[in-house]
Amino acid sequence: MSTTRRSPLLSPPRGPVPRPTNWDDEDDDELPGSPLGKSWLRYVPLTLALTLMLAPHPSLLIVLVNYHLRVLHSPSRFLTHLLVTYTLTFCAVSSLIVILARDPGPVPSPKRSEAPDSESSSMDFAQALLDTEDDEPLIRTQGKWCRKCVAPKPERSHHCSSCGRCVLKMDHHCYWLGDKCIGHRNYSAFVHFLTCVSLLSIYIACLCVQAVYFAFTNPLAIDENTPLHDIYLAFYGIIMTLVIGSFWTYHLYLTTTNQTTIENISPYLLLRHLPPLPPQTSTRQKLSDPPLEHELTYPQRRLVRDAHYQLKIYDVGWKRNWAQVMGWSRPRGWMYRLWLGGGGKGDGRTFPHNPRAEPLLTRLAAELVSIDKNQ
Repeated sequence: MSTTRRSPLLSPPRGPVPRPTNWDDEDDDELPGSPLGKSWLRYVPLTLALTLMLAPHPSLLIVLVNYHLRVLHSPSRFLTHLLVTYTLTFCAVSSLIVILARDPGPVPSPKRSEAPDSESSSMDFAQALLDTEDDEPLIRTQGKWCRKCVAPKPERSHHCSSCGRCVLKMDHHCYWLGDKCIGHRNYSAFVHFLTCVSLLSIYIACLCVQAVYFAFTNPLAIDENTPLHDIYLAFYGIIMTLVIGSFWTYHLYLTTTNQTTIENISPYLLLRHLPPLPPQTSTRQKLSDPPLEHELTYPQRRLVRDAHYQLKIYDVGWKRNWAQVMGWSRPRGWMYRLWLGGGGKGDGRTFPHNPRAEPLLTRLAAELVSIDKNQ
């Protein structure tokens, strides 16, 4: 009997398995899971946020009645302040309802044929192993693929482990607003909510600081309880302005430059947009194509971080950025968005790119390879 061993039909590859270029690494996209799970506890931060937004109104009514009506005898100022404060409150609550009710951006599942192909179903096991043709070009045509959703991953979408799904143009996951993601379809409502709350805080702070000054300069003209409400509202408005206002300013910057929070705080996402790297002649070359973050040396990391601050992939001018993010197409379409906010412009899957980005990305790819060769 012959003892010659035959080589197996399939043998595992030697060395590290190369990472497919269309397989998306989730390590820099995925946000940590929600510690609250999906129970009623996730609504506790939302309840607290609503309480913080509505708590000043009883004291505000006391200040408006006692100060503007009984002391200043000015019904016009009373009505004006009442109209402004409750209009901003109504707009904030309206945009909050939009955030909670609207899906942030569903990523469609891949379309597959309902009936299997008779020719492919008759293929036996050996032919299936030896077949190298890809009859399903879905992954290759979409460019990216989420290994957790097992579905195509459109441009600028990210996987959220708290929601267990991919979100179109994901900005961040917000535990304060119903434990929901902020994405393509509700980001403009989120900016509208921050705008209304910040303007309301600024307005109340200015109104009550003036009332506090009047109470200290005219102590006998007003009762002793109203200044306490004035001081409380003044500090409350200042603190909310510093907290929410700084967050609002940051998102105004993101809207003006057409970035998301994930894109702004993750400079190495820039590596995904690099063109094919120049020819690599060095035997010590270890960069993938496109490069991965853990492969970069310290000089290469500094180079990518510096390029991140100068290069905005989706920045097409501040006017077009605002029109795209806030979702208006007409010249005066922003006036309609002032009331309730709304959804972003487009389908959330493709976005126009900065025309100046391509040569800068080509230069960045060449410099990354050049640094690696010189080490």
